[in-house]
Amino acid sequence: MNQAPIWSHRFRMGDLARGPVNLRLEADEATRTALARHLGLRKIKSLTADVRVRPWLDGAEIGGRFEAVVEQESGISLEIFDQTVEGPLEVRLVPAGSPNAPDPEVEIELDPDAPDPPEILQGDVIDLAAYVVEHLAVELDPFPRLPGETFDYQSPQDDDSPFAV
Repeated sequence: MNQAPIWSHRFRMGDLARGPVNLRLEADEATRTALARHLGLRKIKSLTADVRVRPWLDGAEIGGRFEAVVEQESGISLEIFDQTVEGPLEVRLVPAGSPNAPDPEVEIELDPDAPDPPEILQGDVIDLAAYVVEHLAVELDPFPRLPGETFDYQSPQDDDSPFAV
């Protein structure tokens, strides 16, 4: 069963016939609330993205930047704080059956400096908002803490242990 996405902005590949397209996406409050629940955040106060879609080989290239302000709880002090999360959007897509698609039979050598291989686009519609959410999820700190806050663990000095001898 396919679940409807929380935030969606559909872009048709045919719209690239006239050249690159620039868009600004902004999630409304209801969408941000649902996304915060989905991503395990207290709150998403803002989420915007400047997206550029342009033709690339026989597919498309998505570029741009996103920015969000999220409310998180420090894993050290349990204080609530706002954190700005931002990053680039970089995705390349090719249609299914494209000669430019990665061959699933060939083992790819991972190079952290090389661009990711293109994703396979099923159909002729790209959900740009889904890529924004994906990139936001990757940039979130799984162990948030206030700026400058450090974890200073000191083991207990308990001499009452039977193994202290």
